[in-house]
Amino acid sequence: MAHTGDSILILDFGSQYTQLIARRVREIGVYAEILPGNASLKEIKEFDPTAIILSGSPYSVYAEDAPQPPEEVYSMGKPILGICYGIQMLAYKMGGEVEKSAKREFGRAEIEVIDQKSKLFKDVPQHSPVWMSHGDSLKKLPEGFHLTARSANAPICGIENKDQKIYGIQFHPEVVHTDSGKQILSNFVFDIAHARASWNPSDFIEATVAEIKEKVGKKTVICALSGGVDSAVAAVLVHRAVGAQLKCIHIDNGLMRRGESAEVVHTFRDHFGIDLDFRDASELFLTRLAGVTEPETKRKIIGKAFIDVLAEEAQKFSGATFLVQGTIYPDVIESLSFKGPSATIKSHHNVGGLPEIMDLKLIEPLRELFKDEVRNVGRALGIPEHFIDRHPFPGPGLSIRVIGEITKPKLELLRSADAIFIEELRNSGLYHSTWQAFAVVLPVQTVGVMGDERTYENVVALRAVTSVDGMTADWARLPHDFLAKVSNRIANEVRGLSRVVYDISSKPPATIEWE
Repeated sequence: MAHTGDSILILDFGSQYTQLIARRVREIGVYAEILPGNASLKEIKEFDPTAIILSGSPYSVYAEDAPQPPEEVYSMGKPILGICYGIQMLAYKMGGEVEKSAKREFGRAEIEVIDQKSKLFKDVPQHSPVWMSHGDSLKKLPEGFHLTARSANAPICGIENKDQKIYGIQFHPEVVHTDSGKQILSNFVFDIAHARASWNPSDFIEATVAEIKEKVGKKTVICALSGGVDSAVAAVLVHRAVGAQLKCIHIDNGLMRRGESAEVVHTFRDHFGIDLDFRDASELFLTRLAGVTEPETKRKIIGKAFIDVLAEEAQKFSGATFLVQGTIYPDVIESLSFKGPSATIKSHHNVGGLPEIMDLKLIEPLRELFKDEVRNVGRALGIPEHFIDRHPFPGPGLSIRVIGEITKPKLELLRSADAIFIEELRNSGLYHSTWQAFAVVLPVQTVGVMGDERTYENVVALRAVTSVDGMTADWARLPHDFLAKVSNRIANEVRGLSRVVYDISSKPPATIEWE
């Protein structure tokens, strides 16, 4: 582990908000990690947490397959906070009663703090808005617990046993709609668990560099630089640890944004002095993608081609022992989740069997970090801000923003329209108020008029969303004058595009990307 100091363990029972709990705890300066709710007692003890948080869940505690932690967790002497399903499970296991609520509660509600002296509710208003998401609720408190909060629909909304340092709340403090959520988590982490704030980019860098140095020794390390934030930060971090022992490889797959490969080469060769091998493999990728229209097939072809090219390039460094990968914490959680990983999510993400093919050992220096933490580490490492603050970019690149068959002409239309959109967002000061923005070329042609001529050209869709973490997203309410300016520039400057549409779909039900 590349962290030092106190830590909070979150046991995940399948809640959609579990990642948010970890993020909120880290935001207040304490390291938090997630394990599946059915993790063994041995795993929990090996982690040696300062305190434990039990997450929510879509399950009922009475369900035959209801997830639960080892019963010994409640007697370990560690402070415990149960959230939603977590309060129900700990209460049920300790002699309380849970029942189906007369009315299920999803969304905003208001709690009343009954015990103003409760450490958990210190500095929380007596009446406070919270976010609920439950069908069951507590009917009877376990012995030794007392009531600390209630709501109109949940008479038992907060409980605690001060002697055992076990606390429970029926609502979700990790969700931004709970006004005092950060205060409640801070109260638990600092006032109840007495954890010390020791999680910050500088300490992470120092600990990680030392760990990599010890692991690598004098061996050679290979890193595939995709051009994304994650691989960039991973490369610079490893370079700080091992210097010239790091050999980076950047592959232009023909699916990059305008000027992106040149920027990668310039930034890492010139700015950081990293040994960078460049390979233009665009013809190979586009040949393999010819005639393919199905999105998941595109992703698999791109992933396989990437592995093939990277393996070829890596042969130049025959003595290499390690491979750097920009895996981040949400990727790790996806594979460890109580619910199990999705069969098709991010099939392009990792470098497949390359470590086995070349007998390489993996180094994943960012596997403990969320995206916003990766950006902060990048800033601390001196990576240029314009590189760090870029919107997320999909692993398969522009291939999933050309709907249907991919061709060079369509990619050029897309690059041109996308460059205009992003340039105007930056010029107008709107870039940072959007989570992600891009253009999509549609397999549709419509009639247009240019000068005295009728045209029959392609349609481009513009997509811009606002979000906190990409798990949910809303379409960005960009000013009409701004959209008009972008539309005019695209129509006038990009030959082959005569119609511009704006996507006003939210996630859910839509996804952020179109494919």
